[in-house]
Amino acid sequence: MAIITLTTDFGLKDHFVAAVKGAIYSELEAAKIVDISHLIRPFHIQECAYILKNAYHHFPKGSIHIVGVDAEKTPENDHIVVYVDGHYFICANTGVVHLICASITPDKVVRISLPNEVDTAFPTLEIFVKVACHIARGGSLDVIGKPLSQLKELIDLKPKISEGEKNISGAVMYIDNYENVVINIHKSFFHTHQRGRKFTLSARHKKINQIHSKYSDIIRFDLDKNNRKGPGELLAIFNEAGYLELAIYKGSNHSSGGAATLLGLDYLDHIVIEFD
Repeated sequence: MAIITLTTDFGLKDHFVAAVKGAIYSELEAAKIVDISHLIRPFHIQECAYILKNAYHHFPKGSIHIVGVDAEKTPENDHIVVYVDGHYFICANTGVVHLICASITPDKVVRISLPNEVDTAFPTLEIFVKVACHIARGGSLDVIGKPLSQLKELIDLKPKISEGEKNISGAVMYIDNYENVVINIHKSFFHTHQRGRKFTLSARHKKINQIHSKYSDIIRFDLDKNNRKGPGELLAIFNEAGYLELAIYKGSNHSSGGAATLLGLDYLDHIVIEFD
């Protein structure tokens, strides 16, 4: 049976996540449910897309992804099922799937229209669960509704390169649980425009001249512990998704403070890389 994943902004305090899981198990006792995240910032489509984009492709083809972020149906945002890259996404047509799979053309997009469907304030439970279970049982999308020709598009954050390629201007696209700051500059974009030149990355009052391969590269393990950098040091890496990331080595909002707090950075704040 196909895996059903859940990505929501419900948080973990209330009954919402348990209710959705209970409804799935009530229809499919043998269901396989995986939580991707329930801590998306409320209604934050871009954050939801970043997390799903970097998670979904690790699941087997045929997996079904319920997206319970800004899921209420409106005249502008129908409920849809998108089959793309071998995966099913069930969500409101907010543009989230376009952000997740911008470079991939969907195989099929269907506007959800269930028999006796009524408007509800909890569509993830009342509608998305029914659709997910139908697909998991091998049901056809043609039964769910009619094809939709136009998938809503959102413009993803793109870094800007200056005239003469003297600098790159980027923006914060995500802040993780460690308060590491993810910038919308991909490794391939950086190297294309760097062309081997030295650089200075400026983020608020801090400047960085090196991008490491992993977090612990900030430490000179060949030096005595008293003479080398350690926890609390600011560094930059290209993370597992290939994006530039600012981090405090072994820092977080629970200990010495993460990069977001110490640098005073939040979503859409700018950083600049200047080439020598």
